[in-house]
Amino acid sequence: MRNTTAGNNELKFFNFIAVLRIVTKLINKNLKGEKEMSGPKKYVMTYEGIRKLEDELEFLKTVKRKDITEKIKVALGYGDLTENSEYDEAKNEQAFVEGRILQLENMLRNASVIDENEIEQGVVSIGSIVKVKDYVFDEEVQFYIVGSAEADPLANKISNESPVGRALVGKKAGAIIEVTVPDGIGKYEVLEVSRN
Repeated sequence: MRNTTAGNNELKFFNFIAVLRIVTKLINKNLKGEKEMSGPKKYVMTYEGIRKLEDELEFLKTVKRKDITEKIKVALGYGDLTENSEYDEAKNEQAFVEGRILQLENMLRNASVIDENEIEQGVVSIGSIVKVKDYVFDEEVQFYIVGSAEADPLANKISNESPVGRALVGKKAGAIIEVTVPDGIGKYEVLEVSRN
């Protein structure tokens, strides 16, 4: 008669490998985007964005991987893996971290850094800080235009691919734009364009 604990552990291991393969395929498919014929997506970024991704990648590869390995070792010490939630949690975290590492490596490999010396002064582009008047809310707002990989709307870092970012790119102070946003139509006047 076969040892059921060993069989369950073996089954969990093969399930984990299958899930990891699926996650890797999905990440690679998403990174390639819809246009598989045109090659991998280029990520237009600022130097700051590149440094941020490199720092995150370094942290995940050095610190986070070691932490997860330690969690797995501790969980294995608890014995039977069939009802070991710590082990399952650690393996799930490991799969997520490895997926993020693949994603970051792909983004960095396909990154295109904006050379600010080649960009016309006073024109909105990636890397620009744009002060606008929001006519809908009757307030002044400052946006930092970044590539899609480094967008953070809560910090007013908007992607050049977002509706507002796309409408602002190429504009100069004094330009008025109307753009469809999730809440309806937004109307903005470019007040000032600067760089870091």
